[in-house]
Amino acid sequence: MNKRTIGVFFVLLLIICPRAEAQGVKSVRINEVMITNETNFQDNYGVHSAWIELYNSSFGSVNVESCFLTNDKNNPKMYPIPKEDILTEIPPHQHLLFWADGLPNRGTFHLNFLLDPTKENWIGLYDANGITLIDEVTIPAGILAADQSYAREDDGSTNWVIKGQDNRHYVTPNANNMTKDSNSKIESFKLRDHSGILMAIMAMMIVFSCLLLLATSFKLIGKISIWINKRNQIKSKGLSNKNEVKEKDFGNTPGEIYAAIGMALHEYQDNVHDIEDTVLTINKVKRNYSPWSSKIYTLTETPRKH
Repeated sequence: MNKRTIGVFFVLLLIICPRAEAQGVKSVRINEVMITNETNFQDNYGVHSAWIELYNSSFGSVNVESCFLTNDKNNPKMYPIPKEDILTEIPPHQHLLFWADGLPNRGTFHLNFLLDPTKENWIGLYDANGITLIDEVTIPAGILAADQSYAREDDGSTNWVIKGQDNRHYVTPNANNMTKDSNSKIESFKLRDHSGILMAIMAMMIVFSCLLLLATSFKLIGKISIWINKRNQIKSKGLSNKNEVKEKDFGNTPGEIYAAIGMALHEYQDNVHDIEDTVLTINKVKRNYSPWSSKIYTLTETPRKH
């Protein structure tokens, strides 16, 4: 029976794990695309090439190995992302860049197709089976100038914008599409609480609430422990009559008794108590005379005979 249960567990684990991985891959988005790269980002070979940025919108790491990138709807398996490359794992809310330079022999992140700035460019991301479309984007022909990108306004959002036209929307390969240099909630709170009194009151309330919660928790845990101890003592004595249990006063033993028992057990088990020396040593005195018993050192004068 146990072997059968273990076998069923492993079968369910094998079924669930691929589904969990697939669910993770579905959170990957095509986040930003540059078609004409003249002076923008360079690859490891120092070449300016078109690039495609992927974004992991989930709270867990996602590995895109075995997935497919393509710019042909009729060929979803155009570029299979190689396996066993640790860099294909995208951390939570991070990015991964692929170069559309048509030179796959240069490494994992160099695609085997090019993007044409004079035509409409469709880009698709498929999962490992090459059938399920994870994400897609269509860049209209002629809308991007050199060093401009077509990107989501914010990472993973549905609104697409052209970046690189001004300082407000700048190209961000391998980085967040929208850089937030301030927190609107904090700024609003600062406007409403100039002196900081409200912040101090809130902080004190949080601290006292936590202390009250801890005190309540400890008190409740103590009562539960006493009740469990009392129930175990009743079970060990085999008592069922409530009046007899009340007379025995189970579960109400003073804490001092438990402390004394615990200290005694600690001393006994850890050998921290003193061990008296039972060896008696006798040394021979070198001289019998002792000046302490000499009569010449007495305080009173010796009587004289007449």
